[in-house]
Amino acid sequence: MTKYQVFLIVVFLFFFGSGGGWVLELFFRRFFSGANPERKWLNPGFLFGPCVPLYGFGTVVLFILSEFESQIFGQFGGSWWYYLVMFFGMALAMTALEYIAGLMSLKVMHLRLWDYSHCWGNIQGLICPLFTFFWGVLAALYYFLLYPPLRRLVVWFVAHPLFSFIVGVCFGIFLIDFAFSLHLGTALRKRAVEFDKSVESIDLQAIQRRLQKRGGFFRFVSIKPLTERIDAFDEFLHRRPGGANTADKP
Repeated sequence: MTKYQVFLIVVFLFFFGSGGGWVLELFFRRFFSGANPERKWLNPGFLFGPCVPLYGFGTVVLFILSEFESQIFGQFGGSWWYYLVMFFGMALAMTALEYIAGLMSLKVMHLRLWDYSHCWGNIQGLICPLFTFFWGVLAALYYFLLYPPLRRLVVWFVAHPLFSFIVGVCFGIFLIDFAFSLHLGTALRKRAVEFDKSVESIDLQAIQRRLQKRGGFFRFVSIKPLTERIDAFDEFLHRRPGGANTADKP
């Protein structure tokens, strides 16, 4: 297998996991998340498209761990202990990815995409034991249910030239989406600082919940001009309790 084919497989796994993770997070935040008491449909990602990069990188990591499981976890034998250690290792790997992604989002873009501050044992609100356990459960489901057909799909795609074209198109769309979303995040951060000099990070979920009250399915995450999104964010800032807009005060 050539390096180019390896690159195509990694990119394909990334987009496969990103899209699947977006759907999973979409329903989790709609029906189970305590941070969404109104049970609104909220875009679970920072990007405009149906893509959560954390799950994409996670899928790549889980695929590699599954491919080389005997070399990595073989010393633990073939009993239930073997699977317990393997899924625990996968859960730790996913937790590490989650922490790195959350930390980069806070430090680079000043955006808080999720918040586990209410969970026991959390670290900076980015990771916690409860969600590490959930990662372990997802890793087990991935290994037993998703990995076998996914591996066959990867083998089939590599054998067909059309695979390169599909991956290239998806990669180009992703780069455009990422650049636009990064621009939006920078603009929102700038407006937030102008409004309140003490702002350190923006809670994107809180913004989405507030803007969803304006009505419409995925109102905030639909593709709009950047200026409209910034204006909507201005409205959100001025309607916050203690905001600068006194029109909402008695």
